Amino acid sequence: MDVGVFERLVGFLAGAGVHGICLGGATSEYPRTAIADRKAAIDAARLNLRHGQLLLVGIGASTMQDVLDLGTHAFSAGAAAVLVPMPMFFRYAQADLRAYCAEVSRALRKPCLLYDLPEFTNGLAPETSIALMRDEEFITGIKDSSGRPENLTAFAGARDGRDWTLLVGHDRLLADGFTTGWDGTVSGVAGFCPELPLGIYQAVAAGDGAGATKLQAFVEELLVQFAALPAPWAVRIGLEVRGFAMGPFPLPLSAERARDVAAFRIWIDGWLQRVHRAIEGR
Repeated sequence: MDVGVFERLVGFLAGAGVHGICLGGATSEYPRTAIADRKAAIDAARLNLRHGQLLLVGIGASTMQDVLDLGTHAFSAGAAAVLVPMPMFFRYAQADLRAYCAEVSRALRKPCLLYDLPEFTNGLAPETSIALMRDEEFITGIKDSSGRPENLTAFAGARDGRDWTLLVGHDRLLADGFTTGWDGTVSGVAGFCPELPLGIYQAVAAGDGAGATKLQAFVEELLVQFAALPAPWAVRIGLEVRGFAMGPFPLPLSAERARDVAAFRIWIDGWLQRVHRAIEGR
């Protein structure tokens, strides 16, 4: 990890006015990142956040030992909560996932947020998530990246006054989630364009539904383009366009993929300019 570039990136995000940052989600490509580098990122991030900004840390890993090791390190560095994604690769029953989440939260004894990421890991059924948040002392909310719009009302209704933290994890649902009463987002798009999700959040908070819808349309446009690339690669390219040296891609580029990357780099530059004009015009 290039710590200098990473610290500059954290400073860029913090300076954009976000309420906090999250490390170790899907966009970070955590399955291929060494545990030592993930710990170094946690330490560097905490030192570069501004007063009052929260640190959340995803602790997904291939072994229970590494999950708990990352969680312990995150809390020792001052994390407000950790995100617990489900096991990947092999398929498990909902009872297995419930036992796993319960064990992790009881071992750490600190705020744990479920991280539902069914595109890449075992998916949580809504009833499993609700039962865990209701019954486990240290499971205090969820980052829902399932993209299922019906979950917005289901979880908001099940909260019923409880102190759950509900975070939208799929950028397609940002405006709808905020309007439904969800608390915020951990956004992949915000990894390179924090001003857009933040603008949507602020528009909804101000009662400006039309403004939120207008900004959400930029997200929809972006997600169409994202589909041509692995999502983390698209975020990396966005950061390169904004002046961050991101290093090589994790896999060699085929000639076709190289053309996709070049085309996206040109497109994203123009898209960012349009986004900035729209935000400035609000």
